[in-house]
Amino acid sequence: MCKHILNAQVSIRAPCCKQWYDCAECHAESQTHALARTTEMSFMCKKCKKAFRKDMTAYEESDEYCPHCDNHYVIDAKTPQAMIKVEGEDVRVDARMLKDDRVKASKALDDALFDDDAFADRLG
Repeated sequence: MCKHILNAQVSIRAPCCKQWYDCAECHAESQTHALARTTEMSFMCKKCKKAFRKDMTAYEESDEYCPHCDNHYVIDAKTPQAMIKVEGEDVRVDARMLKDDRVKASKALDDALFDDDAFADRLG
């Protein structure tokens, strides 16, 4: 699992060291050399676990899918975001930790809408 891209759909074979990585940052963390650039890349689909090659000089929109299982592997990357939050039970089981932003209806507003005495002088 890649800690840099949470929804990585393929692994990439580095042409320099012939090892599989989920992203270029994973390669940089584990190797001392720079990632070599190439025009033909080798991918391994994480859905069907089959490898395939793509020529990057003639890359088209139809090349964004795995040729074996049609998994769309070119998607917007989701990167982990640091946040502070409270972990608790499933909200369907225990909803006490949710904040209710609804506003209670005011008693004065209810009285003004349904009380004829407030508008007696205007009724004539």
